Amino acid sequence: MKTPRKCTEKTCKNLLAAAVDVFAEKGYRDATIAEISGRAEANIAAVNYHFGDKETLYREAWRYAFSESIKAHPADAGFSDASPSEERLKGQILSLIHRIHDKKNKEFLIVLKEFANPTGLLDEIMREMLLPMQKRMRGLIRELLGQQASDMQIQFCEVSIISQCVNPMVLGRRGHAEGPPGITNLNAYADHVVQFSLAGIHKIKDESLKNTLSRNKRLK
Repeated sequence: MKTPRKCTEKTCKNLLAAAVDVFAEKGYRDATIAEISGRAEANIAAVNYHFGDKETLYREAWRYAFSESIKAHPADAGFSDASPSEERLKGQILSLIHRIHDKKNKEFLIVLKEFANPTGLLDEIMREMLLPMQKRMRGLIRELLGQQASDMQIQFCEVSIISQCVNPMVLGRRGHAEGPPGITNLNAYADHVVQFSLAGIHKIKDESLKNTLSRNKRLK
């Protein structure tokens, strides 16, 4: 795999933008370098020069789409690190929901095509780009649950929260609807996900504390 050149030239940026559109529409296997080059108004040699091969272009196109998505919808949604943990959770949920719903955002469309017809080519770069966000979410959940929380509890809470954000948005995009099925107010839905998730987290925290106190009493 070739290490791509730093994309500072207009031709390189045009190729990335065109690649994002084509990969989002057709997936990796049905996309062609010829079509991408044509949309970018560049020659095929430019792809070889900047990216080396189709696989590298695919990875860099997803990276570019993801970066543009985060610029449009920052992961903290405007809440600072000094904000209460409940507000920071809301920020992460708002960001994720709006990123998926944004029609200009193609990162999720590329991922949907990848899931439907896997190549494995995005696995490494997705881990690289998403890991910091995952660590931040898990740290926030641990903060909300308390230090007595187990890794399994944190993982389950994370999966539950992410699923509430992703599933209805993805169903909406697959159906080419204006929005997720039955959801017309994204901010209201985000508030619901926050309230629902916090209620579950508080319940788990209370149960964990009770179990810890009971265990300590038995040990005395």
